[in-house]
Amino acid sequence: MIRLLILLLFVAGYVLYRIVRRKRHLAWARDGFDPAAYGMPPRDRLDPGRAGPPPPLERRQRSQAIADAAWAGDWRPAAAYVAEPGDHWDERWSRLDLLAAIAADGDGWLGAWRSAEPGNCDAATLEAKLMVRRAWEVRGSGYRHEVGDDAIEAFRELLPAAIEAARRAALLDPANPGPWVVIVTAARGAQFTPEQFQEAWQELVKRAWYHYDGHWQALQYWCEKWFGSHRQMLAFAERAMDAAPPGSPLGGIYLHALAELEERRGIASTIAADRTKWRIENLAAQLRQVRPDDERIPQLRHLLAHFAGEVEAYDVALEQFRAIGPWCGARPWTAQDDPVAAFDLARALAVKRAGAQPLAAELRPAKNTGAGQGR
Repeated sequence: MIRLLILLLFVAGYVLYRIVRRKRHLAWARDGFDPAAYGMPPRDRLDPGRAGPPPPLERRQRSQAIADAAWAGDWRPAAAYVAEPGDHWDERWSRLDLLAAIAADGDGWLGAWRSAEPGNCDAATLEAKLMVRRAWEVRGSGYRHEVGDDAIEAFRELLPAAIEAARRAALLDPANPGPWVVIVTAARGAQFTPEQFQEAWQELVKRAWYHYDGHWQALQYWCEKWFGSHRQMLAFAERAMDAAPPGSPLGGIYLHALAELEERRGIASTIAADRTKWRIENLAAQLRQVRPDDERIPQLRHLLAHFAGEVEAYDVALEQFRAIGPWCGARPWTAQDDPVAAFDLARALAVKRAGAQPLAAELRPAKNTGAGQGR
C-alpha cells in the first residue's frame, strides 16, 4: 500500500511538473522569444501563403511558356518537357502533374497530341490521369454518407474506364511506371481488393521502386478509412522509410502516415515515443541528403518539425524551423485558426526545450529579409 501511494505521488508530481513547465514555456514563447536571436525570421515576416519559397523565376517562366503554347494548340513543348527527364520517374511524374494542371484549364491540345502520336505513353498516361481526376471531381472529397448516390454511381462508372485507359497506356511503354501510378491512384475508388491492389502495386514497383507519389497513393489505400488499418498503413510507411536510398525523400512517407494517425486518433494514441523518436531522428538524417530544391522538402520539413516536437526530439525540430525560414503555409499549421501563431509557438517551444543559445548579433537574420521577397 505504501509503495502504491509513493508511486501515485511520484506520478502526480511528474504531471504537475509538466504542467508548470509548459505554462512557463508558453509564457516565454509569447513574451520572451526573439526569433532572430535564434536564426529565424521575426514574427512579422512569417508568410502563411506558402509552404516554402516560390520556384526559381526561370522554372516559372518555362512552365508558363509550355502552358501558353498548349493553350494555343501546340502540344510539342509539353511533350518534350515531360520526356526530358528520361527514366528519372519521379521528375517525369512531377512534370506530368504540371501538364495535368494545364489541361484542367483547356485540354484541346492533349487531344491533338493523342491524334498526332497515338503510341506516345506520356500522352496516353496523361489522358488516363485526367480521367481519374475528373471522376474524383464528380464524387467530391466527402465521406460516403456525405456524397449523393448519383455522384457515387457516376464515379464508379468513370473509374473503370480510366483504369482501362491506363492499362492501354502501359502497353505503349512497358518500362514506364506512370500508367501504374494512375491505376494505384484509382484503386481505392474502384474498390480494388487487397489482392488486386498488390498486383497493380507490384507492376509499379518493379519499374520504379522508389516512386514517391506512387507510395503516397498506396499509403492512402492502406489507411483505415479505405481498405487497410492503422497498423498496415504504418508498417507500409516504415518499410518505405527503411528502403529509401540516399538522396531520396521517400522516407517522408512515414510523416504522412503519422499525420493520418494523428488526424484519426489524436497524437496521444499515435506515437510510441521511443520508437517514433528514433525514426524521426533517422528521417532528419535522410532528408539532409535530399536536394534542397526538391519540391517535396518544404512540406516534409513542416511535418518533421511538428512530430519532432511531439516526441521531444527538440534539436531536430529546431533544425527544421531554421531551414523552413518564414514560410508557414503548410500542414499542420494551416489546420489551426491562426497558422502564423501556431507556427511561431511551435518554433519558440523548440528553441526553449532544445536549450538553444542566442546567436551572436552578426549571425542573426537581417531585419529586411523575409517572406515578401521572390514572390
